[in-house]
Amino acid sequence: MELLDGHLVPAVDGVAFGLLLFVVAAGLSLAFGTAGVLNLSHGTLYAIGAYTGAELSDGTWGGLALGLAAGTTAACVAGAGLSAATAQLARRGHLAQALLTFGLALIGGDLLIQFFGADELPVRVPEALDSSVTLLGHRYPAYRLCFIVMAVLLAAFGTWVLTRTRMGAAVRAAADDPQMLAATGHSPRAVHTGVLAAAGALAGAAGVLGAPIIGPGPGTSENVLMLSLVVVVLGGLRSLWATFFAAVAVGEVQTLGVSVAPELAPYLLFAAMAAVLVLRSRFAEPTGAGAGHGSEAPGPDPVARLRGLLAGRAAAGPLPGRNRSPVWPARLPGRAAWWQAAPLLVLLVVLISLPALLDAYSISLAGSALALGLLAVSVTILTGYAGLPTLGQTAPFAVGAYATANLADAGWTVGPVQLVLSALAAAVFAAVVGPAVIRARGTTVLMITLAIGELTGAVVNQLKSVTGGADGLVGFPATRALWGGEGTLEESELYNYALVVAVVAVALTLLVLRSPAGKLLTGTRGAEARMRASGHPVGRYLLVAHVCAGALAGVGGSLMVTVQQYLSPADVGFEIAAFALLAVVIGGTTSVVGALLGAGLIVATRDWVAGSWPGHGPLLLGVLFVATVYVLPRGLAGLRGGSGGGPSSDAPRPPDQPPPASTPSPAGKVSP
Repeated sequence: MELLDGHLVPAVDGVAFGLLLFVVAAGLSLAFGTAGVLNLSHGTLYAIGAYTGAELSDGTWGGLALGLAAGTTAACVAGAGLSAATAQLARRGHLAQALLTFGLALIGGDLLIQFFGADELPVRVPEALDSSVTLLGHRYPAYRLCFIVMAVLLAAFGTWVLTRTRMGAAVRAAADDPQMLAATGHSPRAVHTGVLAAAGALAGAAGVLGAPIIGPGPGTSENVLMLSLVVVVLGGLRSLWATFFAAVAVGEVQTLGVSVAPELAPYLLFAAMAAVLVLRSRFAEPTGAGAGHGSEAPGPDPVARLRGLLAGRAAAGPLPGRNRSPVWPARLPGRAAWWQAAPLLVLLVVLISLPALLDAYSISLAGSALALGLLAVSVTILTGYAGLPTLGQTAPFAVGAYATANLADAGWTVGPVQLVLSALAAAVFAAVVGPAVIRARGTTVLMITLAIGELTGAVVNQLKSVTGGADGLVGFPATRALWGGEGTLEESELYNYALVVAVVAVALTLLVLRSPAGKLLTGTRGAEARMRASGHPVGRYLLVAHVCAGALAGVGGSLMVTVQQYLSPADVGFEIAAFALLAVVIGGTTSVVGALLGAGLIVATRDWVAGSWPGHGPLLLGVLFVATVYVLPRGLAGLRGGSGGGPSSDAPRPPDQPPPASTPSPAGKVSP
C-alpha cells in the first residue's frame, strides 16, 4: 500500500496523459487504417489546436469553448486539405505519403512558430478547473480528472459511431471494400475526405484540451507524433478499445515508468513498438507470388509527360516549311558504359573543382553533404535495391559517428583506422538488428526502422559517458589523413579527405551493385517469390545488403565527425533519417549519383539558402519535400529518359501477368 500511495499521483497522471494520446492516436489510426494515409503531419494538427486554444484561452468557460471550436475547426480544415494533397499519391504507396506529410509538417511547424512565436505559450483554464481535488489523500489537478472523464466518453462515443451507425459502416466499408461502397451509391473520395477531416478534428480537439498537459511549443508536434505512432502500432488499426488500452499503457510508461524505473523508461516504448512489429511480420507470409516488395506503383510524372509530348512531336517529323533538325545518334551498345558513367564523371570533376570556387564556409558544407550523401547511398541500397524503405538508417550512421569520436578521443586519429573500425562497428550493429528488419515489408519496415532509430537516439541521450548525452561531443583531436601526417583542420583539407573517402566508398558500392550479387539483390525486390521458388536464399541476400548498407552508413558517420569536429544527437536524429530518404527520392531510388546530388541539394537548402532567410530553414526544406514528391516522382534519374530508376522503375508485374519472352532473369537495371 505504501508503494501504491507513493506512486498514486504519477499513476493517475499516466492515465490522463495516455488518454490524451488516445484522442490523438485515434485520429492517426483513422487516417492510416481507413483512409490509407501515413500522416507524419498529424502532430502538427495537434499543434494547430494547441496553439489556437492557448491563444484564445482567457480563464473563462467562453474562452475554452471558443478555443475548442476554433482549434477543432482549423485542424479539421487542415485534415480536409491533406486529403486533397494526398489524393493523387494513392497509387504511389506510403513512402511518397510519408515524405509529403513530413514536408507539410515542416512547413506547418515553421508557420506556427512565425505566427505564435518560438516560446511555449501559457494556457489558462477556467477557474473551476484550475484547482486541486483530494484523491485518496492526495491533491490532484481537477482539470486532468475532467479530461479523463471526457476521453472515456469520447472513446465510448467513437466506438458507437463506428460500429452502430450508417456513417461508421461507410467508413469501415471504405477501408475494407471501396468498390462495394461505390456500388451502394456512396463516394469513396467523399468518405476519404471526411475521414481525414475527422482525424484532423480529433487531433485539433486533443490539442486544445491537452494544451495544459502537453503545452504548445517547439518540439511539441514531433513528440506527440512519435508517441501516437507507438500507440497505433501497439493497439493496431481495428479496434478503438485496443488503441485506448495501448494509449493508457504508453501514458503509464511515460509517467509512472519514469518514477519507478527511470533508467529503462526511455527504451520501453520503442522497444515494445519494435517487438510488436517484428512479431506481426513473423506471422505474415513474405510478399505474394509475382510481386516485389517495397515497390510503388507509378504515379503521374509531369516531367515524363513533357518528355512524351516532345518525343511525339519529334516522331511526327518537321513542321511544314522547316528543315529537319539533326537527330542525336542512337546510343550504340558500345556507348552504354560511357553513357551511364558520364554523370558520375561530371559530378567528380565538379567536386574536385569546388575548393577553387567556394569560400571556406561553403566548402565545409560540401564536406557535410558528402557525409550525408554516403548515408543517402546506404538508404539507396536498402530502399531502391533491396526494397526495404528505411527511416532508421541513422542508427548505424550514429554508431560510426560516435565510434570515430571516441577513437579520436582515445588517441586513434588515423583516418583509415577510424573508417575501418567505424564501418565494422556499424556493420555489427546492422547484423544484430537486421533479422528484425528483413522479414518485414512496406510500411512495416518503415515503422520497425523508425523504432530502431528512436531506440538508438534514446541510447545516445542516456549513455553520457560515451556519447556526451544531449550536450554531444566536442574537443577531440583532429583526424590525420594518413599515418605520420598532421591533423586536418583547414576546410579545404577536410573537404579533400572527405572527397577521397566518398569516391572510394561510392566506387566500391557501384562495383558491388553492378556485380552478379547486386543483380540478385535487385531480383529479390522485383520478383521475390520467383527467386524463392528458384532456390535463392532471399533472406540471406537481404541480410547481407542490410549489413553492407550499415557499414556504408558507418563510414558516412565517421566522415561527418571528421568534417564537423563535433557531434550532437541532432546530427543522428529522425530528421536526418528523413533527409536521407528524401535525398534518395530526389535522385531516383536506384541512382547512386542521384542520392549524392539529393544530399547536396538538401544541405544547400538547409544551411546555405536558408542563411539568406534566417529562421525559415524548415519552411524551405518542407517546400523541397513537397516539390520533390509532386514534380519528381521518379527523381532526377528520371530526367535521363526511360523509367529513370525511380520508385517504379522496376515495379513488379501483376501476379497473373506472364513475363515477357525477352526477360531472361528477374534482375533489374543498375543506375550509376
